Amino acid sequence: MRLQIFQEEGGEVVRSEKEVRDNNTDGMRIGIDLGGTKIEALAIDEHGEELIRHRVDTPRDDYEGTVAAMVALVHLLESKTGRTGTVGAGIPGSISEKTGLVKNANSTWLNGRALDKDLSASLGREVRIANDANCLAVSEATDGAAAGKHVVFGVILGTGCGGGVAIDGRVHAGPNGTGGEWGHNPLPWPTDEENPGPLCYCGKRGCMEMWVSGTGMARDYQEVTGNRRTAREIIAAFDAGEADAVKIVDRLEDRLARGMATVINILDPDVFVLGGGLSLTQHLYESLPKLLPKYVFGGEADTPILQARFGDSSGVRGAAWLWPSPR
Repeated sequence: MRLQIFQEEGGEVVRSEKEVRDNNTDGMRIGIDLGGTKIEALAIDEHGEELIRHRVDTPRDDYEGTVAAMVALVHLLESKTGRTGTVGAGIPGSISEKTGLVKNANSTWLNGRALDKDLSASLGREVRIANDANCLAVSEATDGAAAGKHVVFGVILGTGCGGGVAIDGRVHAGPNGTGGEWGHNPLPWPTDEENPGPLCYCGKRGCMEMWVSGTGMARDYQEVTGNRRTAREIIAAFDAGEADAVKIVDRLEDRLARGMATVINILDPDVFVLGGGLSLTQHLYESLPKLLPKYVFGGEADTPILQARFGDSSGVRGAAWLWPSPR
């Protein structure tokens, strides 16, 4: 019988795999949110109640170290709870249906690797993986701000601009694994000043991500004022009524409305749920509903725009909910 060793405070606790199985209570789910700077893991029970969470620094540019860190987090949570669980992970990329390997990850050391298979082999059970924005959508569709809604479009407005789709609480990634990837569509109806747009890391110009993100806001502010500020500092200046910051936020909101209008024209989701640092900007929820009819075909746009109920925890909770029912 192979033994698993877990580090506890004050010493080691050695438990066999059989002991872990025997102590299992059906319904525990473990979610992992793999980010560029930190990896967070969360265990919830069958009702979605949090049992335990833990986070560690991401071993940047170290694939084997990243896998080992994720596995160790699962072992830690199971040791602390005395239960085993299903495991889901959200990543800043997706698994290619064609190759079975990670693609489009801005944590580039993941690209070209069989992350789901490597995690499954290390843990001895299936691990489900989805894009982190899809995890946001699943989380909020399951027991968050959009609970019970049929089609949910989740938006991450952070350093970048992610998007994901949940239908009846399940990920809709599509055969190419790119469902919801609106951040790498071009900014709709660009002005002369917005053409051709800044170069995106994906190799194309004018992507939404380069306009409606914290990075895009900071770049816009610097180009207009010649001064460098973070997105958080710009929002604070906007709240204080600084004229330049007001112009920057107004442009951000108009660009965001243009992008969301194209989502409505194609998908017409029941609700948008916003997550990420910029989603804390309360003015968005006042201005966007007024701006959308200007761009949506037919001039009608009643789609609710909601702030993510679980905030930064939506991604890790959504990863756990990739297993919608107990094993």
